[in-house]
Amino acid sequence: MRIEIATLFPEMCEAYLSESIVGRARKAGLIDIHCRNIRDYTLDKHRRVDDKPFGGGMGMVMQAEPIYRCWQAACEEMGERPHTIYLSPQGRTLTQGRAVELLQESSLFLLCGHYEGVDQRVLDKIVDEEISIGDYVLTGGELPALVLTDAIARMCPGVLPAAIAFEEESHFSGLLEYPQYTRPEVWEDMAVPPVLLSGHHRNITLWHREQSLQVTKEKRPEMYEAYLAKQEALKNADDM
Repeated sequence: MRIEIATLFPEMCEAYLSESIVGRARKAGLIDIHCRNIRDYTLDKHRRVDDKPFGGGMGMVMQAEPIYRCWQAACEEMGERPHTIYLSPQGRTLTQGRAVELLQESSLFLLCGHYEGVDQRVLDKIVDEEISIGDYVLTGGELPALVLTDAIARMCPGVLPAAIAFEEESHFSGLLEYPQYTRPEVWEDMAVPPVLLSGHHRNITLWHREQSLQVTKEKRPEMYEAYLAKQEALKNADDM
């Protein structure tokens, strides 16, 4: 998979994407991630990419032309039209399920807005969908773009040791993850649950399942109810 991040702050994005699991995956060629500086595509000699909004208002608005030229350059380099996402608080909220779906795309172009927003005309021309990481406003789209990139990159083949490394984690199956423990076996008079020390794999698997259900019920009751409803629907479908 190839991911293009269009931003005014490529160094900020590179700082994160060059470290840890994603950084190692990039170096190993398991995922192709590029950060494009939108300023490189402006025709203004001062590399200006924003202007005052028509109709008045506070702040500045990112211009359409530099973004469009940046997007065109990415399309030409990749030899295809990437699925284009604008990171915006107006978009649909990112979920694990949507990250799994986006993993099936061959290429993504992530547009990071800044200032008071982006000229609507370029959004209408190139954007396939808008994605938000929550109901709050940030100073720019870089952090959401990095969150989305990380969520997708870690599921690419070879990035993690095995699919089970992410399939058992919170949200992937519709449940939250079970509690985790490591050495020492006793810490501050609190012991690791005996079942985890038993070596009995079936009992451990059952414990993991029970704990996931309990944790989800306690912390995210709406997720728990949705999970039960889904399981009931699947059961009814099998009975038909």
